[in-house]
Amino acid sequence: MDTAAQRDLIPDRRERRRQSAAHRFTALGGVAALSLNALSSLAYGPEAMLAVLVTVGASGVRYTLPVAVATVVLLLVLVWSYRRAIAVYPEGGGSYAIATREFGRGTSLLAAAAAVLDQVLTVAIGLAAATAVLGSVFPLVAEHRLATALLGLAALTVLELFGVAASPAVLLVPTLLYVAAIGGIVVAGLLRAEPVAEIGTPADLHDLPGVIGPWVLLRAFAIGTSTLTGLEVVADHAAVFRAPAVRRARRTELMLGALLAVLLLGIAGDIVAHDVSPREGVTVLAQLTAGAVGTGTLFSAIGLVLAATLAAAAASGFAGLPVQLSRLARDRRMPYLFAVRAERPVYRYAVAGLAVFAALALVCARARVDLLLPLYAIAVFVGFTVTQVGLVRHWVEAHARRWQGRVLVSGIGAVATGVAAVVLFLAEFTAATWVLLIVAPALMLLFDRTEHYYREVGDHLGLGTKIPPPQYDSAKRTIVVVPVAAVSWLTRRALEAARRMGDEVHPIAVDVDPRITAGLRERWREWDPGVELRVLPSPAERLVEPIADYADSLTAPGTLVIVLMPRIESRRRRYRLLHNQRAPLITNTINHRTDAIAATITFHVD
Repeated sequence: MDTAAQRDLIPDRRERRRQSAAHRFTALGGVAALSLNALSSLAYGPEAMLAVLVTVGASGVRYTLPVAVATVVLLLVLVWSYRRAIAVYPEGGGSYAIATREFGRGTSLLAAAAAVLDQVLTVAIGLAAATAVLGSVFPLVAEHRLATALLGLAALTVLELFGVAASPAVLLVPTLLYVAAIGGIVVAGLLRAEPVAEIGTPADLHDLPGVIGPWVLLRAFAIGTSTLTGLEVVADHAAVFRAPAVRRARRTELMLGALLAVLLLGIAGDIVAHDVSPREGVTVLAQLTAGAVGTGTLFSAIGLVLAATLAAAAASGFAGLPVQLSRLARDRRMPYLFAVRAERPVYRYAVAGLAVFAALALVCARARVDLLLPLYAIAVFVGFTVTQVGLVRHWVEAHARRWQGRVLVSGIGAVATGVAAVVLFLAEFTAATWVLLIVAPALMLLFDRTEHYYREVGDHLGLGTKIPPPQYDSAKRTIVVVPVAAVSWLTRRALEAARRMGDEVHPIAVDVDPRITAGLRERWREWDPGVELRVLPSPAERLVEPIADYADSLTAPGTLVIVLMPRIESRRRRYRLLHNQRAPLITNTINHRTDAIAATITFHVD
């Protein structure tokens, strides 16, 4: 193919930027798409705080507002710190990316385990909270809480498997309705001297003698800070904002923090004003709703809005886990399959896996928010703490202007979130958090052993070493396309075989990650195998379609095109799942969409 024809395969850079910008967030779009996770915590965070305070009796209700104020102070510290994190780490990536950059393997593995647990529990607790809200409106749902949550999980899973994704414009509607509903409840409640109606069975609370103790206040603060879960999402996705991305992401973080602070203080003030305490069969938020608008049609409508929004927030876990698994796969800590998350079959594997583990969490916790919340909060707080400590280390090493003040603020945030995690772990150990002693190390071990295995395979393939140029033996008049991922013994063997199969060999690489592609180009120039590496653009970060399109463009009468895919085969059966997930995807697409022949060449490893 001539040079002009090859250039036709590469879209104009401005068109690629336009396509990319169309999928990026504005500040308002970021609030719509990324705030539901944080705002949804208002449905259960204040209630969890109140549940701890009333363990000393009804008099504990009056401490709700002071504890909420302390939570908002931490909120302001975290918002300030995450706005700085966006500037320091504009590529996003969350606590795992920061831990990988600033700390050693142990911390990054812990952050990875926490991030995966975060996404699984985001789905589980969102559905459990949605079910609790529905149960406050429809008693029949309360009697079948677990079944309702599992049905909701099944519905979300089906929607995700078939690619029904909501855009920021669509998510703006439930976000506005949710904020309007809670804001209306707070304002109407504070304006009324007496509640319009009361629901639920009152608990028999007896005041204990003496002043409320520091341990109870500390527990209430620790569980109350679960209201801040989701605050990190904007910084984690800073790279998906439109230019100037850093400024837009920081503005979104500030708007989210302000909104969360106002609503949290409003809910706490309403609780104190009407002396609301937890009741059997209904949520605290449902009590506030009944007190503000009564128990008529508006009460039911608000309940449905809150439940639907909580379900939408749960769905954010389905979007977040494939991204996290992709990062782990690129670091060789999960099967390479997950690195190609833009491919629909790969995305479905992640969705199906998440659904299974979220269902397991719901079943084990019986869809109870009070059992899921400590686990969820600890997973998030580990990420908070790693991020804050990472910022402290960055500024200490950078010694930028006014670095001492930045270290102080982030240090306060790290201590506060770290203490909250420890307090929650100890306070809820017998009820729930003991599970973390099993699950977190198991995840860390999984990531560690997968990385170790891939490192061994890399040694077998000669990755990073000097590979002798391939030996060519021309035989047939055939064009052989060889997808290349790295310079290795596998690549050398594939090129040698391709040369024997035909007289034209086209090594190709798909530009899914520019950084990796640049490194491959450099290694290819140093290796100099005697054939040019062709790099195919992929604006949507897809791997399969660009390869199929390239093979189809070469097909002509009298021309045979073979796509020769190198693959690794482990002699140990338990490791075979870790390889060869890409070849079936490419083979299937080529067979169905082109006249090219899909072939494979195998490199055996121990």
